[in-house]
Amino acid sequence: MKSHIKNSTDYLIKQLPKATAYVNLNMNIIHISDSWVNTFEFSRNLSDDSNILNAFPLLSNEWQQDLEYAFLGFKNIARKDKYFDRDNKLNWLEWIIHPWYDEKENVIGAIIQIENISKTIELEQKVEKLELLLNAKSEIAKIGSWEYNVITNKLTWCKMTKLIHEVPLDYCPSIEMALNFYKEGYSRNLVRQRVEKAMKDGDTWHEKLQLTTAKGNDIWVQASGKAIFDDGKLVGLIGSFQDITEEVKVQQKTKDSEVLLRTLIDNLPLNVFIKDLESRKTLVNKSECDYLGMSNDEIIGKDDFELFHKESAEISRKEDLHIVQSLTPMIRKETLNIKKDGTKTMFLTSKIPLLNDYLEPTGIIGFSLDITHLKEKEKELRRLVHITSLQNKKLINFAHIVSHNLRSHTANFSMLLGFLIKEKSDEERENLLNMLISESDNLLETIDNLNEVVEINTVQNQVSKPIHINTTITKIKKSIKSLLRHKKSRIKNLIDDSVYVNGIPSYVDNILLNVISNAIKFEDPRKECVVEISAKKLKKYTVITIKDNGIGIDLEKNKTKIFGMYKIFHQHNDSRGIGLFISKNQIEAMKGKFVLRSKVDKGTTFNIYFKEND
Repeated sequence: MKSHIKNSTDYLIKQLPKATAYVNLNMNIIHISDSWVNTFEFSRNLSDDSNILNAFPLLSNEWQQDLEYAFLGFKNIARKDKYFDRDNKLNWLEWIIHPWYDEKENVIGAIIQIENISKTIELEQKVEKLELLLNAKSEIAKIGSWEYNVITNKLTWCKMTKLIHEVPLDYCPSIEMALNFYKEGYSRNLVRQRVEKAMKDGDTWHEKLQLTTAKGNDIWVQASGKAIFDDGKLVGLIGSFQDITEEVKVQQKTKDSEVLLRTLIDNLPLNVFIKDLESRKTLVNKSECDYLGMSNDEIIGKDDFELFHKESAEISRKEDLHIVQSLTPMIRKETLNIKKDGTKTMFLTSKIPLLNDYLEPTGIIGFSLDITHLKEKEKELRRLVHITSLQNKKLINFAHIVSHNLRSHTANFSMLLGFLIKEKSDEERENLLNMLISESDNLLETIDNLNEVVEINTVQNQVSKPIHINTTITKIKKSIKSLLRHKKSRIKNLIDDSVYVNGIPSYVDNILLNVISNAIKFEDPRKECVVEISAKKLKKYTVITIKDNGIGIDLEKNKTKIFGMYKIFHQHNDSRGIGLFISKNQIEAMKGKFVLRSKVDKGTTFNIYFKEND
């Protein structure tokens, strides 16, 4: 019967769900559960009468002390310790040892229950590590948390939240007190609305707000929160709370710097722009917007082909590619920009490559100074220098002419007066007086010619106007009618009746009269004299061409005489050498010019360039 009971007890213990062992006062195993054997593989070889201390050698000292304590009838508290299994893997055990009593309440041994709590310890360690990490992050990022229990109307702040509010760690806030920390006005009103909305509709909020701490310091915080429901019923609110004061200060400082930079570049007296690697504008200043006649938004994202004439865009793109590829700046280069409407602007342009931290190009920054007016002034200055140089040459030449001619006349006067004083014969004296009168007339004519030349080059108030060229030619033909008849010449006018030239009427009349008259006077007696007059438009000029078939001029021999004063290059009784000299001064006074072609015995062609209105 006792054997049957023992076997039943042993079988019952084997089925216990928790690893359990019964040991006698000698610490030998009497009963052991299957869960013990299955949980701790090395215990499979244990048999009855095996010493329990051999099961976990590393724990034998702790177990022996606890067993001896149990043998005295005392119950042990649960204890934990670690051990390494056969695979040298770390494990954690939790055990408790109770006294084992017989039916007479005598201690006959101890009951040991153990549990492998390695996973539980591992989870606890993970939780602890996570808490440490969260606390560290909370301190570094200044992020706190809070929780509000609607049922108990209790608000709980974590340590960091209290530190941010600069309240004691034993401070107990209420929901109303918490809301009153927010700065009166926008921040406080907004957070109240968000809390009420969350409690009513379950909304989540995430707002940047300003509050005043318990110590009176104004700070910026990122306040977040959400509602917690249980079976559709609101039970509370939870949220986070981050001090972002430094971040806001940095953002404000950055914003202030951006405003300062934008103000600076918008008020620079030059165009500023930034392009990406595709030559698309990513930043432009006010001057660039004004130049293009477009808003900032209309320009950003567009490349030069969308903003300028194709020719200008191609040149600019080549410049950009060279700068990006070579990383070489382009400094103070004169560039011509042509807008879509054809407007041309000359810029002094610099372009510099923009580099990242790895010295790789990310774009181009450019600066362009409008120098169109300077180039126009430079062009005008060159023109004035050229005119001044020509005028100086004319002045020197004119001075030589005046000096030579007046000296010649005064020498004749002096010589004739000397003869007159010495001469006794009345007849010879009369001849000398006639010669003096003739020389006086010549001197007056010379002075008149010189005055006319001076007037041409000094009078500035003569007004140019459109002159119908055929009307002028008809008038000239009438004035030289007798000359035409005498020379048996004819004028062949090929000019369309719509042609006008711009000039001073008296100058135009004189120029055409001189050239046409010379063409007739210097005819070739061996053939009929024909003077052909034609006209054409050529850039900024209307060109009147007067072509004859006369005796021609040896240009190699006489090129310096043709337009000289009193220069004669033909043996002709009517030649005085003054007509073409005056005509040349007149055409140049009207900003025109003569171009002459001639061959001996072939004829002469005068191209007279009349300047159009600017």
